[in-house]
Amino acid sequence: MSARTLPEATFARTVLGSGSGSGLALAHGAGSSVGGTYGPILEGLAARHTVVGVDYPGSGDTPRSTTPLSLDDLADQLVAAAVTEGLDTFALSGYSLGGPVAIRAAARHPERVTALVLTATFPYRDNHLALALPLWRKLAESGDREVLAEYLTMMAVGADALEAMSAEQLQQAIGFTAASVADGTPEHAELAHRADVRDDLPHIKAPTLVISTTQDRFISTRLHHQLADTIPGAQLVEIHTGHLPMVERPEEWQKLITTFLAQHSA
Repeated sequence: MSARTLPEATFARTVLGSGSGSGLALAHGAGSSVGGTYGPILEGLAARHTVVGVDYPGSGDTPRSTTPLSLDDLADQLVAAAVTEGLDTFALSGYSLGGPVAIRAAARHPERVTALVLTATFPYRDNHLALALPLWRKLAESGDREVLAEYLTMMAVGADALEAMSAEQLQQAIGFTAASVADGTPEHAELAHRADVRDDLPHIKAPTLVISTTQDRFISTRLHHQLADTIPGAQLVEIHTGHLPMVERPEEWQKLITTFLAQHSA
């Protein structure tokens, strides 16, 4: 069905669902994994869909890469995993760095993609990301996970959620973040710095939902709106969280995804 030849699916993958629901492929965020990004809503998604997600190199059980990552490779590996699991067509959900991955997958394999959901993501590196991403990468390369976790907590947690934490809860959040940092974070941050899918946007054919995280200090809401304004027919909805809807409002995030996909089932 796809006009492009797919590679062998080599990335570690997560597969959930009974097989009776429509397909849904998941593209996770940088420095994370399928479980780290979608964990709180995976069971809910799998109740309605056959869910397939891949862990990028240096995440989950996928070995770390010794060469720079390629957006095309990540996109093709995601599609290849879904096809290997028996999904000829499927929706795509991309979060943060997973947004450009999902967009590139939809652009390279349009015959397979039935819908697209993009959360807290970006089409290219603006000046804010040009400052934030290299710092993230340097902190990851330093090996000081606690300092990296402090930076990520400051950047990723929304203002309301952050200020609602007690001092003890804040330290717990930092500790959890430090323990869950993917080994491949430097390569993920480097790819995010290079990722640019602006040329793909006008050619996206799948119905698209852009979920804008309104308190996001990592990725500007300007970029969320640019996605919605440039992808033909895209809808934009808001969720009042920082960069981590799976932490701050997981049930609301899941409902936004599943409601949209129910309207655009294959």
